[in-house]
Amino acid sequence: MVLFASLFILSAWQMFNDFGADGGPAAKELAPKLGLAKSHLSSRLGVALPDIEVKQVVSAIVALKGLGGLLFVVGNIFGAYLLAFYLVVVSPILYDFYNYGPEDRQFSLLLTEFLQSVALLGALLFFIGMKNSRTTSSSKSSNLKKRTPKPKAA
Repeated sequence: MVLFASLFILSAWQMFNDFGADGGPAAKELAPKLGLAKSHLSSRLGVALPDIEVKQVVSAIVALKGLGGLLFVVGNIFGAYLLAFYLVVVSPILYDFYNYGPEDRQFSLLLTEFLQSVALLGALLFFIGMKNSRTTSSSKSSNLKKRTPKPKAA
């Protein structure tokens, strides 16, 4: 669990150290992709979406990755939910391979990163499923233990 969570924790730490006054390199990379996703959503929904400050998005990403990773290390299921939420929301925006053709160099790089995020999400869903099944099975076994003992024949 520690190695898995270290992917998120170390990435959040690096983003935090590079944040600076302008949001750092993460904000510079995210700004055009966030604008493209916003324009795409507003055209599909038919409403104008409010402006989103990229620095706030980057700080939310740092918080989700950092807090989610730390909670995941201690075995808290809420950390897995935070990391899964991060992957579901950010991966399609950050790794927008669908905006490029298969002949473009960016296509294969972005598709590889997106598929890696999908694999991480699958691992998180597996962890969540295991935690939920263990909670369900332990509650069943505790119900079995609460039965009254049968009287012994003399």
